[in-house]
Amino acid sequence: MTDTSVPPEASSIGRRTVLIATGATAATLAVGAAATPEAPTPETVDTGSIAPVAAAAVCTLTKEMTEGPYYLDGQLVRTNIAEDKTGIPLQLTLTVVDDDTCAPLSNALVELWHADALGEYSGFVGNNGHDEPDNGTFLRGGVLTNSSGVARITSVYPGWYRGRCIHIHLKVHTNVTLTSDGSFTGGQELHTGQLFFDETITTRVAALSPYSTNTAPRTTLAQDSIYDEGGAASGLLTLTALGSTPSAGYAGTLTVGVESS
Repeated sequence: MTDTSVPPEASSIGRRTVLIATGATAATLAVGAAATPEAPTPETVDTGSIAPVAAAAVCTLTKEMTEGPYYLDGQLVRTNIAEDKTGIPLQLTLTVVDDDTCAPLSNALVELWHADALGEYSGFVGNNGHDEPDNGTFLRGGVLTNSSGVARITSVYPGWYRGRCIHIHLKVHTNVTLTSDGSFTGGQELHTGQLFFDETITTRVAALSPYSTNTAPRTTLAQDSIYDEGGAASGLLTLTALGSTPSAGYAGTLTVGVESS
């Protein structure tokens, strides 16, 4: 493995402007939006058990993030992408909305891929200096959003590799065709981005097994070459503990706005 302080995926940062907002960001920005005469009236979208989606007046704009070097086509459509990987449980709830109206985008495929606790990606095991089985599918996959634009995916808290902070890669596709082997094909790719994690929580997780056996030096959010300290604007998840200790896991939520037209 080449020891480099700048990862391959740092060479390209985004192609189009998209919106990403969380409930906390929306609440903060709503005060300013109310004072703007031309701002549209805030609306909410019923997303079941998660917080309402903010209207366009309180959405935060950001650029797309690079796809990186570890993407693989044709991954499985499934709600649980962890397979047999051990780690801190992670329950993700991502709400996809149109960036102009904040209307939910239903039947869109939200695809994720990320490193395991040792910083290894399926299909590329060994790039972070660890030897483990590689089936080319662990910690990869996606689900279709429901009528409220919500995609729920279960995984484990990601590990890290040299030169990057902890993150999850994200794509949003529309009009995909589901295949007989449980995968998908075709459609239109609307968004490529990354999800990020609060550094305080990551520090707690990194001290636990199996993360503590990761031999690569860890890059923090502040040190990362891609994360721009934009908070929710750069995909920073809102994390909620699932129990009284970090080992119980976390729920992560985010509202992702895309250019659907």
